[in-house]
Amino acid sequence: MLPPPVDVMRPRSADEIPAQAEPPRELQYSLKLDGFRALAFVLDDGKVVLQSRSRRDLAPEFPEITAHLREQLPPGIVLDGELCAYRDGRLSFTDLLRSHADRVRAGVPVSYIAFDLLAVPGRDVRALPLRDRWELLGAALREAEPPLQRVLATLDEETARGWFRDLRAAGVEGLVAKSLSSAYRAGGTWAWRKIRHADTSDGLLLGVIGPAERPRDLLVRLPDGRTVTTSPRLTPAQSRQVGSLVADRAGALATDPEHGPVRWVEPPLPVELRQLAGRHENVAFVRIRSEG
Repeated sequence: MLPPPVDVMRPRSADEIPAQAEPPRELQYSLKLDGFRALAFVLDDGKVVLQSRSRRDLAPEFPEITAHLREQLPPGIVLDGELCAYRDGRLSFTDLLRSHADRVRAGVPVSYIAFDLLAVPGRDVRALPLRDRWELLGAALREAEPPLQRVLATLDEETARGWFRDLRAAGVEGLVAKSLSSAYRAGGTWAWRKIRHADTSDGLLLGVIGPAERPRDLLVRLPDGRTVTTSPRLTPAQSRQVGSLVADRAGALATDPEHGPVRWVEPPLPVELRQLAGRHENVAFVRIRSEG
């Protein structure tokens, strides 16, 4: 038996949906859902553990899911998946943050959507390629009933692009493209790539964080008037580009009460920003629109 805890495999972020290879296909595209990542362990004594990425057991917070997994799955199986809540026909991450009692009172259903299989009774299958684990997952869940189900996935690139375009209104964050030859290994990997919906917008570069010639982050004003720090950090190429344009405009190092040490840029520069969808609002720098 594969016991908890187990470190999860994590996709790396990508800006574009990767192209599918000619047959034999090399990628699986699956929905990226907005929920709680959880490994589901059904132990020999009938106990079910829902292990979060931080190794916390979420089972006490989702007793109906725990009971359903115990009824539907044999001891020794280990799934990787997402706990998802639904409200008004779309995924609702904020409802997962409510207490179990609050969700029951509000009539908010929760499902466990499995996208990988780590173990079957008597066997650890993490070393198998994804294409084999996916088939085993399908067999394991063949007779399973909601709220336990397998994630929607396809090998067809055009179908995946259609999902990416059409399912955003349902709260789907994007897609995960996975190499069918990938074994399950803990930590981040480029064998799995997540592509989230992103909106680009115009903003103003107000200041730089770090050396003026090679800034690490930018302080920008969004169209709605908010001032935020860009994330993730600038790439080396972006840092060089920004530094070459703002070095002679950046003032002395000053301390902003909200954002810490910053060098204000005068006059501010127009920039293009990307706001990633989902519960974590990241505003990424794309490019400076002009030097004027």
